[in-house]
Amino acid sequence: MAAVKPKPENLAPLIFYVRGEKILLDADLAALYGVEARALNQAVARNRGRFPADFMFQLSVEEYEGIRSQFVTGSAGKNTNSSQIVMSSRKHRGQTYRPYAFTEQGIAMLSSVLRSPRAIEVNIAIMRTFVQLRRLMDSNRSLARKIDAMEKKYDEQFATVFDAIKRLIAEDHAQTARPKRRIGFLP
Repeated sequence: MAAVKPKPENLAPLIFYVRGEKILLDADLAALYGVEARALNQAVARNRGRFPADFMFQLSVEEYEGIRSQFVTGSAGKNTNSSQIVMSSRKHRGQTYRPYAFTEQGIAMLSSVLRSPRAIEVNIAIMRTFVQLRRLMDSNRSLARKIDAMEKKYDEQFATVFDAIKRLIAEDHAQTARPKRRIGFLP
C-alpha cells in the first residue's frame, strides 16, 4: 500500500468526529505510518497503560457503520484516500471487526510508541492538521456569532420597518372604511 503523504490537506479527510472527539482510525494511522494495522495495534497493546479511554477507544458497531457510510468506493486510477483503500482491505476481518479510534492525545502518545522517522514526520503533520482544524472551527464560530449579531440587529430594524408598514396599511383601511364624499355637482 502506498503511504499517504503527510500533509494537512491529505490528512483532513481521514479525521472523523465521534463521541465529541476528532479521531483517526487505526488502519488510517497504520497506512500513514507505513505499517500494518495489526502491527500498530500490537504496539499499542504492549503499551496499553499509555492509552486511556480518552486517548483511544474501540468504535461501537453503530459508530463504525456511520463512518463506513461516509466512505466512497474508489475507482482504479483515481486518487483515493487511505480510508477508501483500507475499507476494501478490511473484508478479510469479517463484519464483526470494529476499528480503534485515536484522539489527538492518543496520536501524540503514539509518537512515544512508534519511533521511526516516518512516525515522527506523520505525527508532526497530524498535529498541524488538528491545529488547522481547530483554527477553522474557531473562525467559523466567530463568523456564526457575527451573523447572529447581524440577524438580531437587522431583525430589530426590519421589525421597525414592518411596524411602520402595518401602521400605513391600518391607516389605509381606516380611510377606505369612511364614507366617501362625492365630488362634483349634486343633483
